[in-house]
Amino acid sequence: MKLFIILSILSFTLLSMKNERKYTMLSLGDSYTIGEAVTENETFAAQTIALLNNDNITFTKPTIIAKTGWTTDELADAIKVWEEHNPESFKKNSGEVFVTLLIGVNNEFRGRSTEEYRKEFKDLLNTALQYAGGKVKHVFVLSIPDWGATPFAAEDPKQRTPALIGNEIDQFNAINKEEALKVKAHYIDITSISRQTKQHPDFIASDGLHPSGKMYAEWAKLLAPEMKKVITRQ
Repeated sequence: MKLFIILSILSFTLLSMKNERKYTMLSLGDSYTIGEAVTENETFAAQTIALLNNDNITFTKPTIIAKTGWTTDELADAIKVWEEHNPESFKKNSGEVFVTLLIGVNNEFRGRSTEEYRKEFKDLLNTALQYAGGKVKHVFVLSIPDWGATPFAAEDPKQRTPALIGNEIDQFNAINKEEALKVKAHYIDITSISRQTKQHPDFIASDGLHPSGKMYAEWAKLLAPEMKKVITRQ
């Protein structure tokens, strides 16, 4: 009986210690990360944190380095600028850092090469790992959504078909998945959700291109449980 009580107290203490830890999400990307056409609370980062907070896993407000239109090299340059002003305070106040990386749609849109993308994506992945404190299980790569499934694709200046756009997105995703799995980072496939717009037209924001808060909610439902698994197993 005494042993049972001791084990129960120990288990409760360990659980309480986990719940008292402070976590931060650093999200790196482009329009899909900054949340073009939706409110701040509707982004996938904010909705993921809300789900985790509901499970008594305390995350601070996400730190986002992202901008609509960015390619891999532009994201890398922006991180360097951010590092000049923020890294020490970020490291001091962050607690344990989880990093999401979602980048590449603008490389595809602008006709950049897959070879260039692979090199620059690998560099960004290494940067993500550094900010995760070297903990690869804290790094989550999200696949590139298929903008060919949006109404905007009909206005593509290059007159590419949705099928061709989708094929190009698949090529870029094959690269980011391969590189993520090489280092044993998590890989979250959100592309399949982005292709459900015909069944779910409310997955598209009012601009006809970017995800709505409802689509971001579906991404969060994939991401949050995987992050929770990492935290509960620590």
